[in-house]
Amino acid sequence: MHNPPHPGEVLREWLAEISVTEAARRLGVTRVALSRILNGAAGVSADMDLRFSKALNTTPGSWYGMQADYDLWQARRHFRARVRPIVTEARK
Repeated sequence: MHNPPHPGEVLREWLAEISVTEAARRLGVTRVALSRILNGAAGVSADMDLRFSKALNTTPGSWYGMQADYDLWQARRHFRARVRPIVTEARK
């Protein structure tokens, strides 16, 4: 996937009709915690994924999967480590 969005960007569209304060109350989290996700300053945890899936009637794991896609894309962009193979020729 090319440049996947942070799940907070997608979530912002889902919550367009409700205030951040009200959405946080319904999710059982602080306004600050939800705001950090919406602004891309924090990622979606497994716990938060389950909250979103229940509150928004989405598939469990979908928000967490979006976060994983975003994180992996970011890691690939910035990866510069020098890594040597561990697996020997006989194990391939």
